[in-house]
Amino acid sequence: MSSDCERFHRRDVLTLGTTAGLMGLSLPDILRSQARASRVPQERTARADSIIMLWLAGGPATIDMWDLKPDAPEEIRGEFKAAETSVPGIRLSEHLSKVGQTAKHLAVVRSMHHTVPAHGPATVFMTTGNKPTPAIEYPSLGSLTSKLLKVPEGVPPYVSFNDIRGQGGAAGYLGAGYNPFIVEGAGGGKNAPATLRVRGIQLPGGFSLGQLNKRDALLRDFDDTFRKVDEKAELVSGYDAFHQKALDILRSDRTKKAFDLAAESQATRERYGTDSFGTGALAARRLVEAGVRCVTLSLGGWDTHRGNFDSLKTRLLPTLDRVLSALVGDLAERGMLDRTIVYCAGEFGRTPKINKTVGRDHWARSMSVVVAGGGFKRGIAFGSTDPQGMAPASNPVTPDDLASTVFHNLGIDPKMELQSGTGRPMTLFREGSVIEKLLA
Repeated sequence: MSSDCERFHRRDVLTLGTTAGLMGLSLPDILRSQARASRVPQERTARADSIIMLWLAGGPATIDMWDLKPDAPEEIRGEFKAAETSVPGIRLSEHLSKVGQTAKHLAVVRSMHHTVPAHGPATVFMTTGNKPTPAIEYPSLGSLTSKLLKVPEGVPPYVSFNDIRGQGGAAGYLGAGYNPFIVEGAGGGKNAPATLRVRGIQLPGGFSLGQLNKRDALLRDFDDTFRKVDEKAELVSGYDAFHQKALDILRSDRTKKAFDLAAESQATRERYGTDSFGTGALAARRLVEAGVRCVTLSLGGWDTHRGNFDSLKTRLLPTLDRVLSALVGDLAERGMLDRTIVYCAGEFGRTPKINKTVGRDHWARSMSVVVAGGGFKRGIAFGSTDPQGMAPASNPVTPDDLASTVFHNLGIDPKMELQSGTGRPMTLFREGSVIEKLLA
């Protein structure tokens, strides 16, 4: 297992397991904690229903991917050539040729920047839309969608395929009830699609729904006893409704069918690839079809202090090229891209100047991200950096700006106030403004 320069281990494969964990009280506990905060109704017309985030853990060298500088000095421009795409005037890395063919669907934001060059805090900033502070743990974008967007009965609202550093994917002040449901399983072979499942909402082998119902009756008996002891106990308050919701997820076929990748054609599975990242992206599309509001999947290894160009060329960019192009293209062909936001980003970029070990170091002052669908303009490169890629030159964008724009497209006011567990009013995104020029 590899780790980045701050010794954080990157899991580039899905968590392996032959059986899901026994439900026990874990899922009801998670669901029950949602009772502490009521859902806030949407006040705006939504342009999108769901988000799929492709997280490039470690900080990708976006100067070698989305914003090449072919006219810069050799120690900056690097080894890769800028190649034409399906959109005249937009040029991407020669090693992203498949993504280049989907450029008509993309908005390449080249002027993203912030001031946090450390992996952990930068991850929190990019995945929550709030600059980290010791005083409060902010919820991830997925956790916010879990709280604010309705889902069909029997469907988990927020699913994550890989861990994101620290609290980057977690619920923060919203409470554990809005954490992601974690996927277990492994990628399949060419003729053996992966078997995927969400931890805690599928029964282990040999455990029937009949046995589950008996267990549920026993738990209800315990609940009745607890109520007689203390009618006001928080442990008991609201338990029945959310325990029932847990059971509804277990009994529903929606999630089970979403993870049945055998239902997809061989051509579709090969288009995405049968590695964990490709399998996760295909499952993400199926989950969104089932009504899940946010899916995140992570590809690690982008902390390229050494051998940047070799790592990108031989390992990282071919995988990203295949999976991102397959996901965007598949969503577009199915008519789903209009209502689904695809967001591809890492915690920061990397230094324009190449170091002595043919790598690039941390650089938060300029970077690029890619968004597609769900109310964003398509076929554009938004913003620019200076000739050497050191800093934004036009239309600067911060993580809270883009988060605000994503939630605007989801029909949620970025300045909406929620309450922390202690009753403190919390604005969704403290700073940042909707980027009107990015809206379709």
